[in-house]
Amino acid sequence: MISQRVPVLLAFGANLGDRGETIRLAQHDLAAADGIADLVASPLRETIALTPAGPDPEAPSYLNGVATAETTLSPHALLDLVQAIEAQHGRIRGDHWGDRTLDIDIILFGGRVVKDERLQIPHPHAHTRDFVLAPWLDLDASAVLMGHGRVAELLARVGDTTRPFEESQHA
Repeated sequence: MISQRVPVLLAFGANLGDRGETIRLAQHDLAAADGIADLVASPLRETIALTPAGPDPEAPSYLNGVATAETTLSPHALLDLVQAIEAQHGRIRGDHWGDRTLDIDIILFGGRVVKDERLQIPHPHAHTRDFVLAPWLDLDASAVLMGHGRVAELLARVGDTTRPFEESQHA
């Protein structure tokens, strides 16, 4: 049986530890996983931490990026995979919107809509998050978020508070 490859968009964030290294290692782990192909990562962008009360300049700042890939996994199998990768990189699920070593969100899964107790696709807040929209535009200037429209227009609407992040070049 031939499994169909489905395009996906994933968002990565971290505000504890070596943020850039953690995100890049997680992306490498994901790219090497069974059922994942053609992962392409955006440049990373730095943002102020977002809490339930709003932006918090006193909290450690986040690095964020996105990646496109193709998968033969089901949406829930992909969720299990990204949660296992988060755990491998020290993610502890505590406070909602709390500090974290790694966060990986599934933003899009082909044209599918998933809504259950474990997973919601398209991601319900992606259209309001500059830290998802800005790196996505870096990757694809003509990107469209299913159900919400052109990413460039969404980013113009919410405003871009992100800053480019200069990644160190490891030999």
